[in-house]
Amino acid sequence: MEIIISNNVNKPIYEQITSQIKVMIMSGELQAGDSIPSMRALAKSIHVSVITVQKAYEDLQRDGFIETTVGRGSFVSAQNKEFYQEEQQRIAEEHLHAAAEIGRASNISLEKLTEMLALFYTDEE
Repeated sequence: MEIIISNNVNKPIYEQITSQIKVMIMSGELQAGDSIPSMRALAKSIHVSVITVQKAYEDLQRDGFIETTVGRGSFVSAQNKEFYQEEQQRIAEEHLHAAAEIGRASNISLEKLTEMLALFYTDEE
């Protein structure tokens, strides 16, 4: 499992770890039941504090992505892919609702909003 930490990102290190592990789970790179490195091993491999990795693992466990058992380690949870996608869809709906309100208030046509969304959706950056 390769985690890349960047100092050039406005995101705390624990969030970088959390989001990269979530991406690995969502993409299928990590499957349900797969073990993930111990907090100590991951901290050593990416040269960060064990406390930083602990915070990331706590967030992953809270969100249902991993399960941790004392003495056995941490493993990818079985149930969370659909939940995560549904949560992300809910967040997208909130943003789209806000965009629609701005569009109506500013007299921006639905076609123009749709065109902008398509542009952002296909933009790879």
